[in-house]
Amino acid sequence: MKTGCYTAIATPFTATGELDTDGLDRLIRFQIKNNITGIIVAGTTGESPTLQWEEHNQVVAAVAAGTKGKCLCIAGAGSNNTKEAFEAVSHAVSAGADGVLLVDPYYNGPSSLEIRREYYEPVARAFPDMEIVPYIIPGRTGAQLLPEDLAMLNREYKNIVSVKEATGSIENMRRTRACCKDDFRIFSGDDGILLQIMADPEIKACGGISVISNIAPKAMAEMVRLQAQGDSKGAQELNRALQPLLGLVTVITEEKTPYGMVKCRARNPLALKTLMQILGLPSGPCRPPVGKMTEKGIDVVVAAAKKVQKENPEIFDPLARFFEVDVDERLENPKFRENLWYNY
Repeated sequence: MKTGCYTAIATPFTATGELDTDGLDRLIRFQIKNNITGIIVAGTTGESPTLQWEEHNQVVAAVAAGTKGKCLCIAGAGSNNTKEAFEAVSHAVSAGADGVLLVDPYYNGPSSLEIRREYYEPVARAFPDMEIVPYIIPGRTGAQLLPEDLAMLNREYKNIVSVKEATGSIENMRRTRACCKDDFRIFSGDDGILLQIMADPEIKACGGISVISNIAPKAMAEMVRLQAQGDSKGAQELNRALQPLLGLVTVITEEKTPYGMVKCRARNPLALKTLMQILGLPSGPCRPPVGKMTEKGIDVVVAAAKKVQKENPEIFDPLARFFEVDVDERLENPKFRENLWYNY
């Protein structure tokens, strides 16, 4: 993976929950037109947990074909079963992907040593010509490849030279930089701190794998480019313009129940796909068990988008032109929010 901004693409579904292949093609073309460095397919934002393996392979093949010669394609291929990961990487190779993203094994809870020895090492050895990108996100996996083990992998395998860092821990990222060589590439997995960790001299991230670039690829790509070229002021201005959207990766609301107040947490990609539906992009609903936001959650999403549209309409302009939608109308008219939430 080279320096830049990559979109963790949301997999579009039809209203009945089937793959929307035409919609996926339009999303790929939208990303390419707006200067994205690459597309991550079948990751968390792409709802990989609810993709059947045949569907997984189908979307990987579609993105690999659609990006060929235009931008990079990095295929999600992680599993909590090393044999499955082998099969997914093998398919990504045959499909023509430029690299694979391997999330730490989830649920079964191996140690960092086990993750290194029984997961990353066998895959790296078996596919020496395919870049293997570890994806560290303990908040979802319940396990974590530590910086020390990551550095050992980087030392031993020429095809492990990057990481998607989504621990949310600045100290963990600094430790990764301290353990790994200067030319090791750290990519942010958190839109909200992407610019911060690129600017941090103890981290020196070289870009990000973004959720919000699904709807604002041009602005996100430009922000990363400016920071990478040393234009911190320009990058910060774009970051401020994007800030309301960057907070939508996870939306937390207080909801009233017959038994008292509770917190409702809408995790990625729910808020993103909700906004995509409101704006008229190919999206469709999330697949169960991910469902809908609450009405309060919808209000947060719409308010953030309205703020951006009012203060920095250039952020949504590429989207409006490519998909031929009136952003103001879609944000103001309640009909575009119908059936997108349920009451607690």
